[in-house]
Amino acid sequence: MNAVKYIAGALVVVGGLNWGLVAIAEFDLVAWLVGEEFGTTNAVSRILYGLVGLSAVVLAATAVADRSDAAASTRSAGSHA
Repeated sequence: MNAVKYIAGALVVVGGLNWGLVAIAEFDLVAWLVGEEFGTTNAVSRILYGLVGLSAVVLAATAVADRSDAAASTRSAGSHA
């Protein structure tokens, strides 16, 4: 699962940087990388945008799961004291 979290993290960073570039410079890095104009999409860019969104869901879900696991282990350790 660490590899999935690492890849998801990298894609979320790329997505965040892309949104920052859109806001600051009106430059869409993903569109540029796939040969499109600002504000246009093709199949490849939609897949990339979808992977960025899916990565955010994966990171959010694993963060919730990690928090739940940490809380459970804290409760478990406290009951043995």
